[in-house]
Parts: sequence; structure tokens; C-alpha cells
Amino acid sequence: MKYDELKYLQRCIELATEALEAGDEPFGSALVAANGTILAEGRNRVASGDHTRHPEFELARWAAANMTPEERAQATVFTSGEHCPMCAAAHGWVGLGRIVYVSSAAQLTAWLTELGVPASPVRALPIQEIVPGLVVEGPFPDLAEQVHELHRRFYKKQQAN
Repeated sequence: MKYDELKYLQRCIELATEALEAGDEPFGSALVAANGTILAEGRNRVASGDHTRHPEFELARWAAANMTPEERAQATVFTSGEHCPMCAAAHGWVGLGRIVYVSSAAQLTAWLTELGVPASPVRALPIQEIVPGLVVEGPFPDLAEQVHELHRRFYKKQQAN
């Protein structure tokens, strides 16, 4: 990751915090053009009951509707957490470029196990197992603890209700 790209990961953590404050699981993502412009961003919206409302999936849909194949291939998705298999597949099908994430699916699985959260109905897999050959960067330990704390807050609140 280039040093000046850290701001995009920090924005993803801000979006994840917004999701948490809205009662959603804390995930946030940004789609960034090759020139560094944020084209679209999103946060988790699964509290509605639709568990496909992940920001990475929404960004893939946005990219398919608004970008040329060449622009998509040169873009980067920055995200607070590594894509789940559904989002990784959407990313691959749409032809988006690299992915940079703060925390990995393996880290999230360990955190949720530590918090006593029941296993997900979908197996956590590394992005490269879903989209081979894709350039993927992460995790970033200096930022991952911030994401870990957001998940702790979310699940402690869930367990209290």
C-alpha cells in the first residue's frame, strides 16, 4: 500500500463506525479510481434483515452500472474487513482491481469465536481462493485493533439486548 492510501483505510473505519452507530455490523468500504478519487463508499446495512447488504457488494454493483471495464480494472476497493466469499465473487465478476483491507477474515473469525458469536452460515475464505490472481493487500495490524474494538462493541451490545 502506498503511504498516501492510508486515508482510504481510515475512511473505511469511519464508515464501519457509522454502521455500528446505526445498529449494523461494523464494516465500511470505499471504491477509489486510479487517480485517487473516491467514486463511491458504503457501510454495512444488514440490520434490515437482508444479509447481502454488504458495502463491498454494493460497490461492485455501483461499479458495474457506472464504470467502464477498464476503469473498474484500474480501481481499488479499500475496506475495513476482508471480503466475504459473496463480495469477493461480486468483485471478481465485475472485474474490479485490487483490494486493500484492514483486517482479515481469519482475524474476524478468531474475534467472533473469542466473543462467543455463533459461526456464520458462510465459510470465511481468503479472497484469493474466490478470485485467483487478484492483487490483495492486508491486514494492517496498526489499524486492525480499531476494527477489532468495533466488533467487540457491536457484539457486546447484541449480547446485552
